[in-house]
Amino acid sequence: MKLIKALVLIVTFISTVASATENSRAIDVDSHIITKHKATINNQKINYTVNTGTQPVWNTQGHPIATLHYTYYKKDKVKDDSKRPLLISFNGGPGSASVWMHIAYTGPRVLKIDNEGYPVQPYGLQDNPFSVLDVADIVFVNPVNTGYSRVLPNKDGTMPSKADQKKWFFGVNADIKYLSEWLNTFVTRHNRFRSPKFLIGESYGTTRVSGLAHALQNQQWMYINGVVLVSPTDIGIKREGPMKAANRLPYFAAAAWYHKALEPSLQNKDLLEVLAEVETYTINQYLPALAKGAFIGTKEKISTIAQVAKYSGLSEKFVAQNNLDIPTDAFWKELLRSKGFTLGRLDSRYLGIDKRDAGDSPDYWPELTSWLHSFTPAINYYLREELNYKTDVKYNMFGDVYPWDRSNNETGEQLRLAMAQNPYLNVMIQAGYYDGATNYFDAKYTLWQLDPSGKMRDRLSFKGYRSGHMMYLRRADLKKSNQELREFIQSSLPNPDEAAKY
Repeated sequence: MKLIKALVLIVTFISTVASATENSRAIDVDSHIITKHKATINNQKINYTVNTGTQPVWNTQGHPIATLHYTYYKKDKVKDDSKRPLLISFNGGPGSASVWMHIAYTGPRVLKIDNEGYPVQPYGLQDNPFSVLDVADIVFVNPVNTGYSRVLPNKDGTMPSKADQKKWFFGVNADIKYLSEWLNTFVTRHNRFRSPKFLIGESYGTTRVSGLAHALQNQQWMYINGVVLVSPTDIGIKREGPMKAANRLPYFAAAAWYHKALEPSLQNKDLLEVLAEVETYTINQYLPALAKGAFIGTKEKISTIAQVAKYSGLSEKFVAQNNLDIPTDAFWKELLRSKGFTLGRLDSRYLGIDKRDAGDSPDYWPELTSWLHSFTPAINYYLREELNYKTDVKYNMFGDVYPWDRSNNETGEQLRLAMAQNPYLNVMIQAGYYDGATNYFDAKYTLWQLDPSGKMRDRLSFKGYRSGHMMYLRRADLKKSNQELREFIQSSLPNPDEAAKY
């Protein structure tokens, strides 16, 4: 009998442990943890509260089908939240967590890295004296399958089919639809409907926030004061053929200048002086030359080859072999081939080493491996040990969201329409000159084409930085970009009793 009782106790213990383990691996559907903190930001001592947790996504029957993890920073002792801006932050991918801008750009705690953005050990965080928390509360949102956000089981305990998950979450328009509903709930729960609201997105997050500006206004009746596009995608504004090829040249010039690969007449100039010259050439001469294709005249072709080689740091032979149209992969491999290095894609300041110097594209992206080196330990430490959010669920730096439905991407037009409908709404683009994935000249092109009428031109602005896709990793640009974001938020707030009208 004693043996039987002992076996029962052992089985019960094993079952209890298994149950606890299973539960700890499932994210809470609706939860939050509150912690209190202090910081000195923009030379002001600030007390703030952090609310980090999960909030459900519901279907039309009121059943939770996913839960999103968020981190919400709120300045303490604010007398009137209706006058306090709320900055809603998304990263991109699609499939990327909100970690990047959260602990490297606008949040009150940032990565411990060197002044150029490279990892240092021991890993960790430090205070961010440049955060915009002095002028706005901030919420960082992780879309489905990123960070701790997850798809939830059906009522019967089975997981939704891949087809259903794609229909609900994983596409340009599905993403915008469920996130606009989720934000309505978040803003309602936290009593922020009267607050001025700003959207900021990075990379694919710019597609997301461009569509959200329209969806929030037209489906949730929630009006936005500003949209910030950090390292923007094309947001559905097409650039193909000669335009797509031509727009790369100013970025090539920036990367070549950084690596001292230009001839002395250019290398001895300041970067911005070089870029102004290359931009003018790109629009007025390079684009028309590319448009002529095989029917370009011999004299013009020879002249164009020489000028593109001069501005890109590549050889005339290499430019000619590519018929004037140099793929970015080929540029990353070719520019420093003779020195045995490749360039980073998202930030071409970073160098990589390939197995072979031969070939037409790099083996890997050195900037991304460097960033993951810094960010992954830091976000796991920060959420668990500083914000006290404890779970055994893995924090997905990049989550499974593919195949992503990119059809019917009209987010640029949606942003234009949102601006037209809302005279309060302003847009700012921030881009790094050394970003080869979403290059800065493409970002300028997006700005120029967003409102072809030119009637809202005074509500559109561009800011450039001497860094890459995540321009804020460079300490000087962390300060500059936050200050320009701060000024954008403050300048986009209407005067008291100012009517929204043309």
